[in-house]
Amino acid sequence: MGTAYGDWLRQQREAAGMTQQELADEAIMTRSHIAHIEAGRRIPSREDARRLDQALNTGGVLSNFRPGNDRRPVAAHFEAALAFEQQASMIREFALSFVPGILQTEGYADAVLRDAAFPPLGKEERAKAVATRLDRARILTDPVSPVVWALLDEAVLRRPVGGPEVMSKQIMYLVRLMEDERIRVHVVPLGLGCHPLLVSMVSLMWFEDQPPVVYVEALHTGTVHDEPALVQRFQATYDLVLGDALPRKESLALMRSIAKEYGHHD
Repeated sequence: MGTAYGDWLRQQREAAGMTQQELADEAIMTRSHIAHIEAGRRIPSREDARRLDQALNTGGVLSNFRPGNDRRPVAAHFEAALAFEQQASMIREFALSFVPGILQTEGYADAVLRDAAFPPLGKEERAKAVATRLDRARILTDPVSPVVWALLDEAVLRRPVGGPEVMSKQIMYLVRLMEDERIRVHVVPLGLGCHPLLVSMVSLMWFEDQPPVVYVEALHTGTVHDEPALVQRFQATYDLVLGDALPRKESLALMRSIAKEYGHHD
Protein backbone atom coordinates (compact mmCIF):
# COMPACT_ATOMS: atom_id res chain seq x y z
CA MET A 1 0.00 0.00 0.00
CA GLY A 2 2.93 2.32 0.67
CA THR A 3 3.92 2.40 -3.00
CA ALA A 4 0.35 3.13 -4.17
CA TYR A 5 0.08 5.88 -1.56
CA GLY A 6 3.38 7.35 -2.73
CA ASP A 7 2.29 7.24 -6.36
CA TRP A 8 -0.92 9.07 -5.51
CA LEU A 9 1.00 11.70 -3.56
CA ARG A 10 3.33 12.24 -6.52
CA GLN A 11 0.36 12.57 -8.90
CA GLN A 12 -1.29 15.14 -6.65
CA ARG A 13 1.95 17.09 -6.31
CA GLU A 14 2.54 17.13 -10.06
CA ALA A 15 -1.10 18.09 -10.71
CA ALA A 16 -0.55 21.06 -8.38
CA GLY A 17 2.52 22.02 -10.40
CA MET A 18 4.84 21.66 -7.43
CA THR A 19 8.34 20.22 -7.20
CA GLN A 20 9.29 18.00 -4.28
CA GLN A 21 11.19 20.92 -2.77
CA GLU A 22 8.24 23.28 -3.13
CA LEU A 23 5.91 20.77 -1.47
CA ALA A 24 8.47 20.17 1.28
CA ASP A 25 8.69 23.90 1.97
CA GLU A 26 4.91 24.28 2.05
CA ALA A 27 4.40 21.23 4.31
CA ILE A 28 7.39 22.05 6.55
CA MET A 29 9.21 18.82 5.68
CA THR A 30 12.45 17.90 3.92
CA ARG A 31 12.62 17.16 0.21
CA SER A 32 14.27 13.78 0.91
CA HIS A 33 11.39 12.78 3.20
CA ILE A 34 8.89 13.63 0.44
CA ALA A 35 10.97 11.53 -1.97
CA HIS A 36 11.00 8.57 0.43
CA ILE A 37 7.21 8.73 0.86
CA GLU A 38 6.61 8.92 -2.91
CA ALA A 39 8.90 5.92 -3.42
CA GLY A 40 6.99 3.91 -0.80
CA ARG A 41 10.01 3.66 1.50
CA ARG A 42 8.54 5.72 4.33
CA ILE A 43 5.12 6.17 5.89
CA PRO A 44 4.22 9.74 6.82
CA SER A 45 3.29 10.45 10.41
CA ARG A 46 -0.26 11.61 11.09
CA GLU A 47 1.02 15.19 11.38
CA ASP A 48 2.99 14.87 8.12
CA ALA A 49 -0.11 13.60 6.32
CA ARG A 50 -2.20 16.44 7.73
CA ARG A 51 0.29 19.04 6.51
CA LEU A 52 0.50 17.37 3.08
CA ASP A 53 -3.29 17.47 2.81
CA GLN A 54 -3.22 21.14 3.70
CA ALA A 55 -0.42 21.95 1.24
CA LEU A 56 -2.08 20.07 -1.63
CA ASN A 57 -5.69 20.88 -0.67
CA THR A 58 -6.58 17.18 -0.85
CA GLY A 59 -9.36 17.35 1.75
CA GLY A 60 -8.00 14.87 4.27
CA VAL A 61 -7.42 12.02 1.80
CA LEU A 62 -3.72 11.68 2.63
CA SER A 63 -4.56 11.51 6.33
CA ASN A 64 -7.51 9.14 6.04
CA PHE A 65 -5.75 6.65 3.76
CA ARG A 66 -2.33 6.82 5.34
CA PRO A 67 -0.74 3.32 5.31
CA GLY A 68 -1.23 1.70 8.68
CA ASN A 69 -4.64 3.27 9.39
CA ASP A 70 -6.27 -0.09 8.67
CA ARG A 71 -3.89 -2.05 10.88
CA ARG A 72 -3.75 -2.54 14.64
CA PRO A 73 -2.52 0.71 16.11
CA VAL A 74 0.77 0.55 17.97
CA ALA A 75 0.79 1.10 21.71
CA ALA A 76 -0.23 4.65 22.54
CA HIS A 77 3.11 5.38 24.18
CA PHE A 78 4.94 4.37 20.96
CA GLU A 79 2.96 6.60 18.57
CA ALA A 80 5.36 9.55 18.71
CA ALA A 81 8.43 7.32 18.53
CA LEU A 82 7.06 5.57 15.42
CA ALA A 83 6.59 8.90 13.65
CA PHE A 84 10.16 9.92 14.47
CA GLU A 85 11.52 6.50 13.43
CA GLN A 86 10.02 6.86 9.94
CA GLN A 87 11.70 10.27 9.48
CA ALA A 88 15.11 9.60 11.01
CA SER A 89 18.32 9.84 9.01
CA MET A 90 20.24 7.92 11.70
CA ILE A 91 18.99 5.45 14.32
CA ARG A 92 21.06 3.94 17.10
CA GLU A 93 19.33 1.26 19.13
CA PHE A 94 20.28 -0.38 22.38
CA ALA A 95 18.36 -3.60 23.02
CA LEU A 96 18.31 -5.20 26.43
CA SER A 97 15.63 -7.90 26.07
CA PHE A 98 14.42 -8.18 22.46
CA VAL A 99 15.78 -7.57 18.99
CA PRO A 100 14.75 -4.00 17.99
CA GLY A 101 11.39 -3.90 16.22
CA ILE A 102 12.68 -2.67 12.83
CA LEU A 103 15.13 -5.61 12.75
CA GLN A 104 12.73 -8.43 13.69
CA THR A 105 11.82 -11.29 11.39
CA GLU A 106 8.18 -12.30 11.03
CA GLY A 107 8.63 -15.41 13.17
CA TYR A 108 10.42 -13.51 15.92
CA ALA A 109 7.87 -10.68 15.94
CA ASP A 110 5.02 -13.20 16.13
CA ALA A 111 6.67 -14.97 19.08
CA VAL A 112 7.20 -11.69 20.95
CA LEU A 113 3.61 -10.58 20.41
CA ARG A 114 2.29 -14.04 21.31
CA ASP A 115 4.29 -14.60 24.49
CA ALA A 116 5.06 -11.12 25.82
CA ALA A 117 1.81 -9.26 25.14
CA PHE A 118 -0.55 -8.77 28.05
CA PRO A 119 -3.47 -8.91 27.86
CA PRO A 120 -2.97 -11.65 25.24
CA LEU A 121 -3.78 -10.91 21.59
CA GLY A 122 -6.08 -13.04 19.45
CA LYS A 123 -4.61 -14.60 16.31
CA GLU A 124 -6.15 -12.04 13.96
CA GLU A 125 -5.12 -9.09 16.09
CA ARG A 126 -1.63 -10.54 16.48
CA ALA A 127 -1.31 -10.99 12.70
CA LYS A 128 -2.19 -7.32 12.21
CA ALA A 129 0.32 -6.32 14.88
CA VAL A 130 3.04 -8.38 13.19
CA ALA A 131 2.22 -6.75 9.84
CA THR A 132 2.49 -3.33 11.45
CA ARG A 133 5.87 -4.21 12.94
CA LEU A 134 7.20 -5.57 9.64
CA ASP A 135 5.94 -2.46 7.86
CA ARG A 136 8.28 -0.42 10.03
CA ALA A 137 11.23 -2.28 8.51
CA ARG A 138 10.38 -0.79 5.11
CA ILE A 139 12.83 2.00 5.94
CA LEU A 140 15.62 -0.56 5.48
CA THR A 141 14.80 -0.99 1.79
CA ASP A 142 16.67 2.25 1.16
CA PRO A 143 20.33 1.17 0.76
CA VAL A 144 21.70 4.19 2.62
CA SER A 145 19.21 6.03 4.84
CA PRO A 146 18.59 5.75 7.69
CA VAL A 147 21.99 4.72 9.01
CA VAL A 148 21.16 2.04 11.59
CA TRP A 149 23.35 0.85 14.43
CA ALA A 150 22.19 -1.76 16.91
CA LEU A 151 23.91 -2.30 20.22
CA LEU A 152 22.66 -5.66 21.52
CA ASP A 153 23.13 -7.02 24.99
CA GLU A 154 24.27 -10.62 24.52
CA ALA A 155 21.20 -11.70 26.49
CA VAL A 156 19.08 -10.68 23.48
CA LEU A 157 20.81 -13.36 21.42
CA ARG A 158 20.86 -15.98 24.17
CA ARG A 159 17.17 -15.74 25.08
CA PRO A 160 15.37 -18.35 22.88
CA VAL A 161 12.36 -16.24 21.86
CA GLY A 162 10.11 -18.49 19.79
CA GLY A 163 12.50 -21.45 20.06
CA PRO A 164 15.78 -22.47 18.36
CA GLU A 165 14.56 -22.27 14.74
CA VAL A 166 13.08 -18.79 15.14
CA MET A 167 16.24 -17.56 16.87
CA SER A 168 18.52 -19.10 14.27
CA LYS A 169 16.65 -17.34 11.45
CA GLN A 170 16.49 -14.07 13.37
CA ILE A 171 20.21 -13.98 14.10
CA MET A 172 21.15 -14.93 10.53
CA TYR A 173 18.86 -12.18 9.23
CA LEU A 174 20.90 -9.71 11.28
CA VAL A 175 24.10 -11.30 9.98
CA ARG A 176 22.98 -10.84 6.37
CA LEU A 177 22.07 -7.20 6.98
CA MET A 178 25.54 -6.70 8.46
CA GLU A 179 27.28 -8.46 5.61
CA ASP A 180 25.33 -6.32 3.13
CA GLU A 181 26.62 -3.30 5.06
CA ARG A 182 23.06 -2.14 5.64
CA ILE A 183 23.38 -2.03 9.43
CA ARG A 184 26.07 -2.26 12.09
CA VAL A 185 25.60 -4.51 15.10
CA HIS A 186 27.82 -4.57 18.18
CA VAL A 187 27.25 -7.09 20.96
CA VAL A 188 27.69 -6.14 24.61
CA PRO A 189 29.11 -9.37 26.09
CA LEU A 190 27.62 -10.89 29.22
CA GLY A 191 31.12 -11.01 30.66
CA LEU A 192 31.15 -7.23 30.86
CA GLY A 193 28.80 -7.49 33.82
CA CYS A 194 26.96 -4.33 34.85
CA HIS A 195 26.96 -1.36 32.46
CA PRO A 196 25.19 2.03 32.29
CA LEU A 197 22.51 0.94 29.80
CA LEU A 198 21.43 -2.09 31.84
CA VAL A 199 18.21 -0.35 32.84
CA SER A 200 16.09 -0.11 29.68
CA MET A 201 16.09 -0.11 25.92
CA VAL A 202 17.16 3.11 24.20
CA SER A 203 16.53 4.43 20.70
CA LEU A 204 18.48 7.52 19.61
CA MET A 205 17.31 9.24 16.43
CA TRP A 206 18.83 12.01 14.34
CA PHE A 207 17.15 13.99 11.54
CA GLU A 208 18.05 16.21 8.61
CA ASP A 209 15.88 19.11 9.69
CA GLN A 210 15.39 18.94 13.47
CA PRO A 211 17.30 18.20 16.69
CA PRO A 212 17.84 14.59 17.80
CA VAL A 213 15.50 12.75 20.16
CA VAL A 214 15.70 9.68 22.34
CA TYR A 215 12.99 7.13 23.09
CA VAL A 216 13.10 4.93 26.18
CA GLU A 217 10.58 2.22 27.04
CA ALA A 218 9.60 0.15 30.05
CA LEU A 219 6.62 -2.10 30.82
CA HIS A 220 3.45 -0.46 29.38
CA THR A 221 5.22 2.90 29.19
CA GLY A 222 7.51 4.79 26.83
CA THR A 223 8.70 8.36 26.50
CA VAL A 224 10.26 10.50 23.77
CA HIS A 225 12.74 13.05 25.12
CA ASP A 226 13.93 16.04 23.10
CA GLU A 227 15.47 18.22 25.82
CA PRO A 228 19.02 18.81 24.45
CA ALA A 229 20.95 18.25 27.69
CA LEU A 230 19.11 14.98 28.40
CA VAL A 231 19.50 13.71 24.82
CA GLN A 232 23.21 14.51 24.99
CA ARG A 233 23.47 12.54 28.23
CA PHE A 234 21.84 9.52 26.60
CA GLN A 235 24.22 9.85 23.64
CA ALA A 236 27.23 9.92 25.94
CA THR A 237 25.97 6.88 27.85
CA TYR A 238 25.40 4.99 24.59
CA ASP A 239 28.91 5.85 23.39
CA LEU A 240 30.36 4.71 26.72
CA VAL A 241 28.78 1.25 26.41
CA LEU A 242 29.60 1.06 22.69
CA GLY A 243 33.24 1.46 23.65
CA ASP A 244 32.98 -1.68 25.82
CA ALA A 245 31.08 -3.71 23.19
CA LEU A 246 32.68 -6.24 20.87
CA PRO A 247 34.04 -4.84 17.57
CA ARG A 248 32.00 -5.50 14.44
CA LYS A 249 33.95 -8.58 13.28
CA GLU A 250 33.94 -10.18 16.72
CA SER A 251 30.22 -9.42 17.09
CA LEU A 252 29.55 -11.05 13.73
CA ALA A 253 31.56 -14.13 14.71
CA LEU A 254 29.70 -14.44 18.02
CA MET A 255 26.33 -14.12 16.30
CA ARG A 256 27.25 -16.86 13.82
CA SER A 257 28.40 -19.06 16.70
CA ILE A 258 25.18 -18.57 18.64
CA ALA A 259 23.11 -19.24 15.49
CA LYS A 260 24.95 -22.57 15.14
CA GLU A 261 24.10 -23.38 18.74
CA TYR A 262 20.47 -22.87 17.80
CA GLY A 263 20.91 -25.30 14.91
CA HIS A 264 21.83 -23.10 11.94
CA HIS A 265 24.07 -24.70 9.32
CA ASP A 266 25.84 -22.64 6.63
